[in-house]
Amino acid sequence: MHKETNKKNVTLALMIATFLAAIEGTIVSTAMPTIVSELGGLTLISWVVSVYLLTSAVTAPIYGKLADLFGRKPVFAIGTILFLLGSMLSGLAQTMEQLIWFRAFQGIGAGSIITITYTIIGDIYPFEQRGKVQGYMSGIWGISGILGPLTGGFLVDYVSWRWIFYINLPFGIVSILLIWFFLHEHVEKKQKHIDYGGAATFTLGMSVWLYALLSGGTAHPWASPLMLGLYAVGAVFIAVFLVIQRRSPEPMLPLVLFKIRSIMVANGAGFLLSSILVAITFYLPLWIQGVYGQGATQSGLTLLPMSIGWPIAAALSGRLVVKIGAGKTALIGTLPLVLATVWLATIRTDTPHWMLYGMTFLVGFGFGFTFTSFTVTAISAVDWSLRGASMAANTFIRSLGQTIGIATFGTLFNQMMTSRLPADLAAEGIDVNEVLASDRVQQLAPEIVASLREALAYGLEKVFLVLAVIAVLGLIVTLAFPRDKIAESQSE
Repeated sequence: MHKETNKKNVTLALMIATFLAAIEGTIVSTAMPTIVSELGGLTLISWVVSVYLLTSAVTAPIYGKLADLFGRKPVFAIGTILFLLGSMLSGLAQTMEQLIWFRAFQGIGAGSIITITYTIIGDIYPFEQRGKVQGYMSGIWGISGILGPLTGGFLVDYVSWRWIFYINLPFGIVSILLIWFFLHEHVEKKQKHIDYGGAATFTLGMSVWLYALLSGGTAHPWASPLMLGLYAVGAVFIAVFLVIQRRSPEPMLPLVLFKIRSIMVANGAGFLLSSILVAITFYLPLWIQGVYGQGATQSGLTLLPMSIGWPIAAALSGRLVVKIGAGKTALIGTLPLVLATVWLATIRTDTPHWMLYGMTFLVGFGFGFTFTSFTVTAISAVDWSLRGASMAANTFIRSLGQTIGIATFGTLFNQMMTSRLPADLAAEGIDVNEVLASDRVQQLAPEIVASLREALAYGLEKVFLVLAVIAVLGLIVTLAFPRDKIAESQSE
């Protein structure tokens, strides 16, 4: 009974921590207009979100390996404390530059939360229960998509935007205390080898590459000398990192993980499908506001079915993954994703808005199945000594898919949209979306507004078409899952 109580308390702590990390994206996005109006720095607005993604992605593999070496409890506590310090500093920021730096610090801590929570679930639950609990954890991401905008809007309207960061503090402290007192683990006490060289070269190489991806085509042209130099520097650091991993007795990212077929398939499919997720959440609101001419509230409501379908599917997936295997369960998820993206690729300016609600529900339903299956695979295909590194690699690769996806789709979207603008408007370097979403649109002639909307729609249609192709590729990769179910003996 005492052990069961401990398990429930630890699970509660992990759910709280996961919710804090998951809600950060949506709650901050809701408050950004107010933050910009107070701090200024409109041109830096994208970095408030991007830098958090960058630092949390880069640090996740490092935390995963540290958890395998020193145990989950201290690594989780240190990461959560860093996350809370970053939250407090972000709430105290007086300039946009300060907020960006503090968000980077916050992301460093979030890398631990995102990785270690799932790893602990893999430790404390036997294989037959693991899928169900992982499904609940995955569903939290969907629920956060609903509560994030609502909570952010309430705090901004009735309290202060700074409380979207301060609110993390009491819940984070409770999470740390529950883990510290109720998680009991036995870590072998011996001298540990820490892969400092691997951590340093990985951090530098990936930071350079991710910065290039996030700033390419916006702050700097893709083929500029600076960007070419960043590609080269990043490649050198990653090459050195791989050499170190081959020679290290305790590599930060064990290369043996990439020899396990189920993990490779889960990571490969996760990489592709993550780019679809970030594209839909970013570009579908542009369609609603820019093409249909509706407000931000309506675009948020259009994404709401995705947040409903996700936790429903995650709960179902958690049960099925044990009965029929991760491969078949993931396949159940990729099929509605293919259907939804093909459906999305067919929308035009006269497509009824209500049809998008069904499409976004299918998207959430598909991701609830696939991502739960991938998480269970990453944790259950290896033993305790590699579980943290495996989960960290899965988390990082998904984040990398989002980062590369948003950079690639942004370049495609801008090129396609510009190609359809009248020559005089294209020469002005006009920001179509900014004009259509602002009061300036009322000052323009109807024919100019029509041209802008046509160009925006054309660019988005091409992005949606590519999403359908990627979903089909994700389905093909998922079909490569081993047919045998993951056995209990493999996971413990």
